[in-house]
Parts: sequence; structure tokens; C-alpha cells
Amino acid sequence: MKTAVKTLLLILTAAVIAMTLSRAPGRVALARAAAGPPPVVKQQWTVDGVRREALVYVPADAARANGPKTPVVFAFHGHGGSMAQAARSFGYHAQWPEAIVVYMQGLPTPGKLTDPEGRRAGWQSGPGDQNDRDLLFFDAVFASLKADYRVDTSRVFATGHSNGGSFTYLLWATRGPVFRAVAPSGAIAGSVGASLAPKPVLHVAGERDPLVKFAWQERTLGALKKLNGCDGAAGSPWAKKGTLTGTKYASKTGSTPLVTLIHPGGHRFPAEAPALVVRFFKECAAEK
Repeated sequence: MKTAVKTLLLILTAAVIAMTLSRAPGRVALARAAAGPPPVVKQQWTVDGVRREALVYVPADAARANGPKTPVVFAFHGHGGSMAQAARSFGYHAQWPEAIVVYMQGLPTPGKLTDPEGRRAGWQSGPGDQNDRDLLFFDAVFASLKADYRVDTSRVFATGHSNGGSFTYLLWATRGPVFRAVAPSGAIAGSVGASLAPKPVLHVAGERDPLVKFAWQERTLGALKKLNGCDGAAGSPWAKKGTLTGTKYASKTGSTPLVTLIHPGGHRFPAEAPALVVRFFKECAAEK
């Protein structure tokens, strides 16, 4: 009798365990879905008497006095965009939750290709434009991050699309030593190209871009190959994701590669791009 009871208890226990395990993955997945991407918080700075804003994601460890040093990604929306739209479409804080990610907000700015009246938000187009308000904004944000968190100053990155991509090139030209690597999209270096120093760069471009013509971007890529010492290198496959095809051009020094991410579309930032941008940044960080 005792043996039969023990056997029955063992069978019931096994059944309960099996039922629990079978349901656990569903509950875990549901919890993860409910949690969503990590939160971003609006922060404010006053720069030359003007209130500026950004959405900032900070990993919990970054504020700990004995925590690990934390990489930083600055991401810039296009003309007419916003920090909220950038946080949604770029989503770098979800792709790299171990990094501080800053989505800065532009101000009404005359555009070179659209919005000449300057009714929509954007970024200064060159050194001295708009009294360097956006470069000074970047300086203020970066200074506060270094004061408040354990920032790894050897792993700071910039990326942006369209006007945000042009501003990324401007930051490279004027604040170059700050950045380990950059990743502009749908943009050209323009007049600041002559001020660039060699640096790892990933560039995203659409072959049917009606706004920033692909031929213009190809000229920028040709200049970047020469600048980074990649002009004699044959490109090698780097990544393929969705409509994006990544090609890597190694530099003669091995430290300043160029990666191109080309898609057949127009002036858009592909949904597959953020994961590859983060992969590129991590590769560059590992090679420091």
C-alpha cells in the first residue's frame, strides 16, 4: 500500500513539473513582451540661454561608482524629425542595452534641400552655422554624461539619418577625437569632407534616394575610401539583412575600415539597419 502511494505521489509530482515547464516559456515570453524596450527619459540643458532636450537611456550599472565603464551612442533625427521619432525608429537602446544612448532634439532650422523657411526641426549645416548652437549642445550633453556616469571615453559613437547624417559628418569634422566610429545614413560629407581625419565609418545609402542622390553619396564614399586608406582594397561581404547588403573595405593600417550598407530603396532608414550599426560599433570597440 505504502509503495503504491509513493508511486502515485511521484507520478503526480512529475505531472506538475511537466505542466509547469511546458507553460513557463509562454509566461517568460509574455513577460518580455509586456516589458517592451528599455525606457528613455527626457533630460534638459540650457545652452546659450536656450532650453535644449534629449531622450536618454542609461543602463543601471552606469551610475554605480564601481560599475563598468559604459559606451555612449549619440543618435540624430533627420530634418523634420524628433527625438521621440528617432528613439522609435532607431531603437539603439534596445539593440545595445549596455550602452548609454542619447536621442538629441533639433531646433527649427532652414534646410538645404527642403524647408528653406526653417519651420521644422533640424541641425546646423556647417561650422559656424546657427552660431554653432548644435555643436555647443552636443558639448554640453557629453560633458554632463561624463560628470554623472562612468562613461568609457574610448567607446563614444555618433550616427544619424539625412540631416542627422550630415550632422554626424560635421561632428566627425569638428569633434573627431571624441568618437571611436561614426555611422551616417542618407547623407553626404559636403564641405566638411576636407576636415575629416581617418576614422572607422559605416555609411547607409539607398540606390533610389530621390533627395540625397545616390551618385552624391557614391562620391562621398569614394572620398572616404581614399581618406581611410581603403581605396586599393576590394570589398568583402560583411553582412546581409533584409534589403541591406553590407560590404567592408579594409584599410592599409587595419584600423580605419569603411563599411557600406546599400539598399535598393529611397530616402529612408531601413528597419534592419540599427542592428548592423550596433554590430559595427561593437566591432570597432573590440579592435581599439
